[in-house]
This record gives sequence, structure tokens and C-alpha cells, in this order.
Amino acid sequence: MMVRTWRGRTRLEDADHYLAYLQETGLREYRATPGNRGVQVLRRDVGNEVEFLILSLWESMEAVRKFAGPMPDRAVFYPEDEQYLTDFDRDVHHYELLLQAP
Repeated sequence: MMVRTWRGRTRLEDADHYLAYLQETGLREYRATPGNRGVQVLRRDVGNEVEFLILSLWESMEAVRKFAGPMPDRAVFYPEDEQYLTDFDRDVHHYELLLQAP
């Protein structure tokens, strides 16, 4: 199994709206992609900003490519992302999940 990670920041006042936007765009698209095995969204307040870390689980890199296309190491963005994001990763990282404990 593969874990795909991405990080972005919003202004504190935009954080709840951005999370709702994520649910309507990227998270919905993750779940609709064959081979997706779930997603976790983490939040961390950093001063007057909020950092989001997204961990998506995939059965293989081929499944990741079904979502991300031919350049799976590039982040996938949506039309209104620029409205919310103050800082973000343009690239994503992939990790092989070796162990998952209860």
C-alpha cells in the first residue's frame, strides 16, 4: 500500500471553509478513484494560519496515477485553491506503508 502526502496552509479565518472545499473537490475525487483506500486530513494551528496535512492511502502507484495522472509526484489542484492557500507543496511525497498497527 502507498501513502501520498501533501501539505498546505490557509489563513485561520479560512480554515473551515477550506476544509469544506477540500471535501467537495480532492477528497471526493480520492474516494471516487479505484484503488483509493482512504484519506486522513490533519490540522495544526500555527499562529494566524492553519496547516493541513493530507494522507491518502492507495493500493498501488498505479492507483495513484489513476488519480494524479502521468506525473504522480505533482500535486493536484482545483480552481479555488489559490483563493484559500497561503503556502502549499507543489509536489507530493509517496511512502510505502510497511506496517500498520491497531
